[in-house]
Amino acid sequence: MSESQAGAQRLVEEEEGAAASLTGWAWWAVAALAILTSLFHLYAAAPDVVVSAPVLRTVHVGLILSLCFLTFPFSSRYHGRIAWWDWILMGASVGVAAYLMAGGDALYDRATSPTRADLIVGVIAIGLVLEAVRRASGWIMPTVVGAFLAYALFGAYLPAPWGHRGYEVGRIVGHMVITLEGIYGSAVAVSSTLIILFTIFGAFLATSGAGRFFIDFSIAAMGRSRNAAARSAVMSSFLLGAASGSGVATTVTIGSVAHPMLSKAGYPKDPAGGLLSAGGLGAILCPPIMGAAAFLIAEYLNVPYLEVLRMAVLPACLYYLSLFYMVGIDGRRFGSSTVQAESTGSAWYHLGQHGYYFLPLIAIVAMLLVGRSASMAVFWAILVAYAVSFIRPESRLNPPRLGRALAAGSTGVVNVAVTCAAAGIIVGVVTLTGLGQKFSSIVVGYAGGSLFLTATYTALVVWVVGLAVPVTASYIICAVIAAPALEQVGVPKYAAHMFIFYYAVLSEVSPPTALSPFAAAAITGGNPYRTTLQAWKYTLPAFIVPFMFVLSPEGTGLLLKGSPASIALTTATAAIGIIGLAAGAQNWLRQETLLHERIMLVVGGLLLTYPGLTTDAAGFVIMFVAGGLHWLRTR
Repeated sequence: MSESQAGAQRLVEEEEGAAASLTGWAWWAVAALAILTSLFHLYAAAPDVVVSAPVLRTVHVGLILSLCFLTFPFSSRYHGRIAWWDWILMGASVGVAAYLMAGGDALYDRATSPTRADLIVGVIAIGLVLEAVRRASGWIMPTVVGAFLAYALFGAYLPAPWGHRGYEVGRIVGHMVITLEGIYGSAVAVSSTLIILFTIFGAFLATSGAGRFFIDFSIAAMGRSRNAAARSAVMSSFLLGAASGSGVATTVTIGSVAHPMLSKAGYPKDPAGGLLSAGGLGAILCPPIMGAAAFLIAEYLNVPYLEVLRMAVLPACLYYLSLFYMVGIDGRRFGSSTVQAESTGSAWYHLGQHGYYFLPLIAIVAMLLVGRSASMAVFWAILVAYAVSFIRPESRLNPPRLGRALAAGSTGVVNVAVTCAAAGIIVGVVTLTGLGQKFSSIVVGYAGGSLFLTATYTALVVWVVGLAVPVTASYIICAVIAAPALEQVGVPKYAAHMFIFYYAVLSEVSPPTALSPFAAAAITGGNPYRTTLQAWKYTLPAFIVPFMFVLSPEGTGLLLKGSPASIALTTATAAIGIIGLAAGAQNWLRQETLLHERIMLVVGGLLLTYPGLTTDAAGFVIMFVAGGLHWLRTR
């Protein structure tokens, strides 16, 4: 492994754990526990099997915490080995789960007044979650959780409007650990029933070789134009990301194959890294799987997951419209040349050889369309993925490879799952103290009731939170403290949550947690911060879109809400506006634009992305004039 690939792998391990670096008996121990974890969740998801919510969530957290302590070292000094205290923490995780399950209904009945034993076990449970999330994502997340716990404990000493009556340690611990409102709340519910199943599904596809097929198929499908290398990177990111749901892993996997092609085509290091990370970001924005936070949207809105996918279709199309248009501009800016792909055969050839890899993805969509739940859809898709792997010998999931797939499915979800458990503490504090309504009233007050200012302040809050914590945690935190502010000024609940989701995703390309651009820079050899700026450029036009569906009722057409005519008009004007913004961000049309042309493109694009006949007409005229002036100058 080259030095750049090793650096990128370290960034992936920051997000997904370092299980792959273990050897010998330690590896076997982790593999056995990971396989057991996957098998338990597959059993719980099987038809006609009923596992109660408290039992499922308790076992899920116990297993995930155990895996976390064995795969994420206490510090980098212990990388690649399991220390003796890791086994103790694993035993404590199992002990907490056993105590909670043994307590039964009697334990839940005394949640508001726990016994001394309950209190000790509860404090240990909170400590285990904080240590696990520290190992998985660093000090920031446990610090944020600690601040919320301090708020619950000392809120009586804060001035209005932030203060509350304050809660004793027993009341806080009971709420966080014994009830289903804290650690074992809605976030862990989604983690234990959906996220881990989709991670297992992605591991089945990856282990059977689907990733190589998606890359080869994308390269062949994009032809031999001068933009083919970049478009192949974008398309393969979409296909591979649909299976993995991980922006960083997708960026690294595609980057190792696509960067040599991008380099030969004439892409400089930083723009190449920015494009790769933007493609990886698309992996968590696009149906049919999206990122972990998308499953939480369905939980908080109490709607089928298919409804979330439906709302995400048009914004995802606009995102990729922007990317492909920018890639076309790059071909002219960099003077890109045609690159001969290493893989042979046409797209039809690859489809005929390995097109069966698409069947599990089709199975998910088909089952959702016929009314099956998301968990049932992915359960059967996992079985389809296993069955079709036997079509060709090289993709067959024989027992050793099946074991690796099951192990990878569990270890791959550890980071997200412990984040959900820690974020559950934050949600518990918010529900216990009423912080969400307080925060919303303060935001709306600062905005003076203005919808635009409320949306802007909310976006800033989500963005700042996303700088410190992962996407999933950012969405959970802001869904309970910021979404009510948008709802207070008339934004529909579904639009408010989609708005927060998209801005939470920005954390993937924003320092200090910009893992995707940093991983891409490690592969390309570029500067991590300049690569991050390039990633912002590629993604920024598409992130104007969330303002469309909160600032105007017509804008919810982008979420497929409203009449067909309204949806069509909103989508068309948004597409034109996104192209104008993309051209302005790239500073290029036929040639490099002049300052006044660039300003007109940006202004016109922004006006077109604001729903309304007057703003649409003004935006179209400004963009038409900018394009005309540019054409006359460069013809």
